[in-house]
Amino acid sequence: MNAEFNWWLLIVGLVIGASLTWLVMAETTRREVDVAESERRSEALWIATILGRGGRDVPVDRVEDVLRLHREYLAAPPPDEPTDPDEPPEPAAPGEPSGPADPEDRSVPADPARSD
Repeated sequence: MNAEFNWWLLIVGLVIGASLTWLVMAETTRREVDVAESERRSEALWIATILGRGGRDVPVDRVEDVLRLHREYLAAPPPDEPTDPDEPPEPAAPGEPSGPADPEDRSVPADPARSD
C-alpha cells in the first residue's frame, strides 16, 4: 500500500511542478492581436501624451494612423527581401506614380507583386 501512495505522490508532484513551470514561463505580455479596435484610440492618446511630455507634439489622429498602418504591415505577408533603412528607395519605373496624387491620401499603396 505504501508503494502505491508513493507513485500517486510522484504523479501529483509532477503535474503540480509542470503547472507551476508553465505559469512562470508563460508569456504574459500583450501582442498586437490582443489589442481591440476600440482600444486603439486610448493607446494613441497614451502614446501622444508620452511623446508630448518629451517635447514632441504629435496629434492623436496621426498616432492612430501610425498604429493602423503598423497593424496592416504586420498582417501583410513578409517582404521578399528586407530593405536597408540607409538605402534610398528605388525610383518609380516610367509610367508609375511616384507617390499618392493627393497629399492627404494616407492609404497604403497596393503591392503589385501580390495578386488578390
